[in-house]
Amino acid sequence: MMWLYQILDILSTITESIFLMVFGICFCKEPRFRSPGYKWCISGVYFICVYAFTWYSELGAYKMPVFIIIGIVILKIFYKDSICQCIVAYEVQFLVVTVIPESIGALVFTLFLEEDLIVRVGSKYFARWESYFFMLAIRVLTVIIVYNICRKDRYQLMWKDTLILTIVFVSGFSIFMKNTFMQINLGTVSEISFYIVEVIFPLFFMILFLYVKNTLYLREQERKDKMQIAQLQKQFDYYRAKQRDEEKVRSVYHDMKNHLLILQQQINSPETAEIVEELQAQVAMYEDYVHTGNGILDIILKEKSELARDKQIALSVAVDFHGVDFIEPLDISTIFGNGLDNAIEASERLPVEQRTILVKTGKIHNFLSIVIQNNCTEESKPNKKRTTKGSDFLHGFGISNMQKAAGKYDGQLTTKCEKGKFVLKILIPIL
Repeated sequence: MMWLYQILDILSTITESIFLMVFGICFCKEPRFRSPGYKWCISGVYFICVYAFTWYSELGAYKMPVFIIIGIVILKIFYKDSICQCIVAYEVQFLVVTVIPESIGALVFTLFLEEDLIVRVGSKYFARWESYFFMLAIRVLTVIIVYNICRKDRYQLMWKDTLILTIVFVSGFSIFMKNTFMQINLGTVSEISFYIVEVIFPLFFMILFLYVKNTLYLREQERKDKMQIAQLQKQFDYYRAKQRDEEKVRSVYHDMKNHLLILQQQINSPETAEIVEELQAQVAMYEDYVHTGNGILDIILKEKSELARDKQIALSVAVDFHGVDFIEPLDISTIFGNGLDNAIEASERLPVEQRTILVKTGKIHNFLSIVIQNNCTEESKPNKKRTTKGSDFLHGFGISNMQKAAGKYDGQLTTKCEKGKFVLKILIPIL
């Protein structure tokens, strides 16, 4: 009969080892070794340690604290992540893979099936062999559920988060340790109430873990929001500084224009006349830009027009912002700055003859309509990825920031790409 329990224990240890690797991948994102085989090394080393302590030592239930230390050390050896990540990764693995299945199995066999859970084989005590298969089924089910919850986890745990989770883990582990000691070392079964408490603690741990996970998500979102606001504010400050500089330069150019008119009347040399005409043409070209009715928007369109011209992109602008004074300058910068940046970036990927951008803004009935249109390829169609640029974080918030800016005024942003045209449209009600 001992051979059967050895096979069952090997099967159980194999699943524990594999699931340690699985939860290590979920929580730890910085492997210390480049070889893809490192994942299986985690399972292999853990399997050898657990099997050795189970069959070649007399520790009985006392082996479990050793397993915890070994598991955490193995994860820390194979990953560069913080010790907090390794601790919580193993705590989740131990509760999901060991405590929950064995607790539910013991509870079911002693309460509902009314069978003696413990049998003696030689000098060792084991749970009934039927319970191993039941516990294995529970183990696989709980691992699938928790894996789907944790597989996209990307947040770094802090010490205070780890401490709270570990306190709950130690409390539940103490009950589990007591029940396992009575089973393995003494060959007796604990009272039903202990098995019920043994099941409750892991469930409470997982609820607390989900709360911590949600807190970490909110913390990360707050950090990103602050960075976005700082980035948008920096962009707005840039345009505002440009506006002040433009006003000074325009004043100088206006005076220069008058001086050139006086100089033109007093010159006699054809060469000098030609120079004056050339200077007048440059002054006229400088003053020839879109007057939208909003100073910040004028600067944005002027700068983006120059950028488009440098990249051989034909930019057509028909913007009337007169009387639109309820939109804050920062939001104007967010909408038009990001919208034109995206259109210019998309146009750069096209042949020169297809590089065209159209910007139209005006009042339609009781709405302010903003349309930015550019030619596009099939790859430019919106997808789940926020951006095609290398730095996803720095450049991937354009559309979302524009949506937030429009949403402040109960506006809606829509995008579509069809027949080779990408159209971004914003409708904002005019109160």
